Amino acid sequence: MENSANPGVFPVLYYRDARAAIGFLTEAFGFTVDFCHPEEGERVDHAELSLGGGAIMLGSAKAAAEWPMAIDPAPQMLFAVVDDPDAHHDRARAAGAEIVMPPTDQEYGSREYAARDPEGNVWGFGTYWRDAAGG
Repeated sequence: MENSANPGVFPVLYYRDARAAIGFLTEAFGFTVDFCHPEEGERVDHAELSLGGGAIMLGSAKAAAEWPMAIDPAPQMLFAVVDDPDAHHDRARAAGAEIVMPPTDQEYGSREYAARDPEGNVWGFGTYWRDAAGG
C-alpha cells in the first residue's frame, strides 16, 4: 500500500566508513539522521537519513558471508531537490565537499550543482526540472 507521506523508494548506499559518511552527509549536505542502529560504535547496521521529501538508507559494508544481500561499496550518482542550489553548494564547499560541477543553469530549466562525497558517490543537487518547467 502506498503512503504518499513517506518516500516509496530508498536508495541504499554501503560505505567503508558509514559513521564518517553520516557525519559528512549531515554537515555538508544537510541530511537529517532519522534512524541509526546501533546509535554508537564503529559499525552501522542500518541508518535512514532524509533531506526535503526524500530519504536514503545506508550502512557499513558487509561481506557476503555476513549477509546474503551484501554488495561491495561502489560509487553511485544520486540527485536531491533543494530550494536554493547556490546556498546548498556554498554549505557543501565550506564543509570540504569536492565540487565536480558548480551551480549551473540547465537548458531544461533546473539550476544544479554536483559534489563528490569522501567515498566517491556523486551527489547532484538542484531544482527539480519538471517543477521548473511547469510540468
